Order: sequence, then structure tokens, then C-alpha cells
Amino acid sequence: MTVVVEPSARAERRAFCAAVSSASEESLAATASRIDHWILVEYRGAWARDVLGDCLFSQELKAHLRAQLALLDRSRLLFVKKPERRSQTGRRVFFGTSRRGQERFFELEVEHESELVGFDFAAALDADGASATRVEGPLFVVCTHGKRDRCCARHGRPLYDALRHETDSDRVWQSTHVGGDRFAGNVVVLPHGLYYGRVEPDDTAALLTAHAAGVVDLDRYRGRSAYSFAVQAAERAIRESEGLLGIGDLTFLGSRAQDDDEWRVRFRTPDAAVHEVDVTSIVADEPVYLTCESAEPRRARRHVVTAHRVVSR
Repeated sequence: MTVVVEPSARAERRAFCAAVSSASEESLAATASRIDHWILVEYRGAWARDVLGDCLFSQELKAHLRAQLALLDRSRLLFVKKPERRSQTGRRVFFGTSRRGQERFFELEVEHESELVGFDFAAALDADGASATRVEGPLFVVCTHGKRDRCCARHGRPLYDALRHETDSDRVWQSTHVGGDRFAGNVVVLPHGLYYGRVEPDDTAALLTAHAAGVVDLDRYRGRSAYSFAVQAAERAIRESEGLLGIGDLTFLGSRAQDDDEWRVRFRTPDAAVHEVDVTSIVADEPVYLTCESAEPRRARRHVVTAHRVVSR
């Protein structure tokens, strides 16, 4: 008799993908998901792998949220929650943009999620929030989506607790998949869309101190969601070479493809110098399981800097 082993069972016997990535010293650089617009909906039920498709929302609300995402370029829906809010009434909803120079977020509170049917997130964003309340200060979103990847639950839940105790707990939320399971624990700081990976509970004070000072924590920095992978790689290279850590220190001037896997990126620094960076996309030598649930190993794609020069001052 042939015994068929399901993918999830095979995954249980493998090492955690985050542990493999960390042990191999895989770079965090240029790994942030490319997202400009966000909708965060508080959902206290169990999160399935397909969060919207398998949740208990009405079909009407699901269709409406999908339509709204389609209206917003490079958009993502996250379910968020706080275990300590299970017994409370009302649901909180956040939406906004992390586009460079346009960063802003807004909040709604509804008694029931059905009230979101007909709410035009895109129009409200264009109207500077309309009837929603502007969010002052950052939101810290911690991926704890265990049904998507066990590393997210393993690293995310203690990280959420640590952040909640280190700062205003109202600003810290658990969330569904943000991208990059193998870099857990993952934190996204909104509205700027700053991605951080391999954040441990003991790292939270340093991360919060850096953000309060308006700088990035470069040791754990994965990139900025407003930028493509190639632009993220160039941004990191300039920050490292020039010692520029301020969130707004670099002004993106543009990028262009040189070939299928090559780009030329330009940034301006605070001294008005224009830096030009060449970036190439490569694949790793050895295939690995990129997530705990991967059915087969794959070679990770990386974006590396091949040249960096100052073209004008």
C-alpha cells in the first residue's frame, strides 16, 4: 500500500524556514513587499490561509473589499486583531497610503463589519479621509499568521507582546501575512511602510527608539514598501555608504531597466549629491524551502548592488 504524505505533514518534519534563513545569513535587504495602499480590518475570528475567501464576512462585503482593492494601485488587505479586545464591541478599520511623500492613515470604528459595504476607501483617501479620523503617529503591525506559516506564529506572537508592553499598546496590532515568512518576526511600521525582519522581543526597545528619532533600524531593515526590490537595494547601499539613517534622508529620483535583470537607480542625498546605483537580480546557488509550507525547494532571488557612484554634487 502506498502512503501519501500531505505537504503539511512533510513541512512539520522540516526545520523552521526562519531558522534556516537566519543560519545561512540570508540578507534582509531588498525583501519588503511592494505595496502603496493598505486596508486593515479588525477580524477576531480564526484566520484561514485565504483570509478573505474563508472568513465569515458576507459575500457582499467580500466582493466590495475585492473591488476596493482593485481600485487602489498596489494594495493589500490585512486582517488585524488584539487578543485583549475579544470581549469588546465595535470593530476598528484602518486605511491609508505609504507612497513616498504622501504617507497618511485614517481610522474608522464600526459596530459591525457589514457597515463597510458601500464605504469607498479610495474616495475617502482622495478626500483626505473624509469622515474617518486621521491616525497621528505610527502603527506597528506584527505578522502572527500561523495558518500561513508556522514561523509567523512562533516569532510573531511573543514579538507582539513585547512591542505592546514597550509602547502605546493601541498602536500595536497582530496581522495576517505581510510577506517574507522566512524573515519572521516581521514588523511593518505604517504609514511609511517600513519593513523589519528577524525582530526578537529583546530588539523592540531599539526599534522603537529608532523610529521615535525618525531613523531606520538598519540592522533589521528589510526595505520600504513604496520601492521596488531594485530600488530598495540601492537605497540600502547609499544608507550604508553615507551613514544616512533618517527616514526622509534620501529623495528617490527614478530608476530604469538596463536589461531584464538589471536596473539603474538614482537618489539625492541631503547634501544635494546625486547617487547612481546599478542593481542586478540573481538567484541563490542552493535551493531551499522558502516557507515552512513550501512543497519543494526553490532558489531565492536576490537584488545586489554592482556599482555605486556619485554623478553630481
